[in-house]
Amino acid sequence: MTASPDLRTPQLASPDLLRSAFRQHAAGVAVITAGGPAGPVGFTATSLSSAAAEPPLVSFGIGTGSSSWPVIAETEYVGVHILGEHQQDLAATFARSGADRFGPATRWHEGPEGVPVLDDVLAWLVCRVVARVPAGDHRLVLGQVVLGDPAGVGRPLLYHQGRFTALRD
Repeated sequence: MTASPDLRTPQLASPDLLRSAFRQHAAGVAVITAGGPAGPVGFTATSLSSAAAEPPLVSFGIGTGSSSWPVIAETEYVGVHILGEHQQDLAATFARSGADRFGPATRWHEGPEGVPVLDDVLAWLVCRVVARVPAGDHRLVLGQVVLGDPAGVGRPLLYHQGRFTALRD
């Protein structure tokens, strides 16, 4: 049986309302990387979307207070990595403020255009940044896919109810 929405108790728009509503939304987990003057940067993103097929475009959001933002704000190319369910620790590392994201526990190689490419992901793409659109305290970054590899093995990692999880059969 489905329940009707309770229209008598709506909440006014707020960051808490948005966060609470999106905890109900299962999202795929990606890591975005870029090469910076002081070394590679990266962060976990659940906002990755396919934006267009022709030309092939993706989008993701990044907070302007993020430690990765200064590099993402200037770089020409980014790496987009779709994580598998076996990569919860990697997702947590790239989500944690102050973590050594490219330390010994992270397996990666320098890829095309100097973009850090993570090992053992389900898919990776190198994208040329074509736009950075202001969106409140974030920026929506639009990247045109240049090349990549979708041949990873496994099932996708998901983010739901504030935690990393896997698909259930």
